[in-house]
Amino acid sequence: MASSSELAPRSAADSVTEMTEYVLPQHANALGSVFGGQIMAWVDLCAAICASRHSGCTAVTAFVDDLVFRAPVRVGEVVRLHAIVTATFRTSMEITVTVEGEDARTRRRWPCVEALLTFVAIDDARAPTPVPPLTLATERERRTQAQGEERRRQRLARAAEAQADKGP
Repeated sequence: MASSSELAPRSAADSVTEMTEYVLPQHANALGSVFGGQIMAWVDLCAAICASRHSGCTAVTAFVDDLVFRAPVRVGEVVRLHAIVTATFRTSMEITVTVEGEDARTRRRWPCVEALLTFVAIDDARAPTPVPPLTLATERERRTQAQGEERRRQRLARAAEAQADKGP
C-alpha cells in the first residue's frame, strides 16, 4: 500500500461537489420547512461524493465535527450544497459543506447550514487506505490545512477522553 506522501497531490478544486435539491412536501416538517435530518442526509451525500472524488476510492463518514443550522428552507424552495476538501491526513479527509437556500423565482440566496465532516478512504477489503495530499499552493490553502490539522488533534483528544471515560 502506498503512503499518502507517495501519492500525487490533488487540488481541492478538482473534487468540488455541488448538488441542488428541490424541497418537496415529503422533505418537510409540520412547519413547512425541510427536516434537519434531510439536510444532514444531503450534506453527508455531497461530502461523500467529494471525498470519493479526491481519494479515488470509496470514502465513509467517520465524524461530523460541526453542523450549524442558520436559517430554514421551505417547501418549494431550493437547497444548494457545496462540498470541498479542506484538509487531508494519512487515510482521512476533512470536508467542508456549505448549504444555501434559494428562491428559484427570484434567485435570492441565503446561508442555511455549515458542516465539517471527516471521511476515511477505504480499499476493496474495506480497510483504510492512504489519500492524496492536497496541493497547498497558496497561503490560504496552507492555513486551511493547518486549521484542519488542529481540529483533527482536538477530535482525537476528545475520542481518547471518551474512551478513557468508558473504563476497562
